[in-house]
Order: sequence, then structure tokens, then C-alpha cells
Amino acid sequence: MSENRLAVISIIVEERQRSAEINSLLSAYGGYIIGRMGIPYKEKGVSVISVVIDAPQEAINTLTGKIGMLSGVTAKTLTSKI
Repeated sequence: MSENRLAVISIIVEERQRSAEINSLLSAYGGYIIGRMGIPYKEKGVSVISVVIDAPQEAINTLTGKIGMLSGVTAKTLTSKI
């Protein structure tokens, strides 16, 4: 069993129609999510989402990868050493 890690997944959404797919993925990993914050940046036509997650590294990587594979969406993760 792998040890959980604390991480922040930063997501930039350039294609708003991807929101349902992003929310579906986040819901699938909802048991690991501590909190999330979404900020619409109307002047630039994008949304920024930050997700704080406490999960095994493999789950964090899988979620970030699935979100990042969506067209018009960029996702990066910052993982703590805790």
C-alpha cells in the first residue's frame, strides 16, 4: 500500500465546454479531495481551478494526467514532501 501525499493540482480551462468532464473526473476522485477553488477569469476567457488532494502518488498522477489530456485544458501538480 502506497503512502498518501499532499498535493495541489492547478488547472487552467481554456475551453469551458470541458467543465462537465473535469467535474466528472474530480467527482471520481472526490474521496481524496480536501477542497477546491474555481475562479472564472472573464477578461481572459479562462477559468482557473485549484484542487487540494491527499492521495497516493499514483492516484494524483492519474487524475492530473486525465485532466491534462482534455483538449483546451492544462493541469500541473505541486506535491509536498509530507
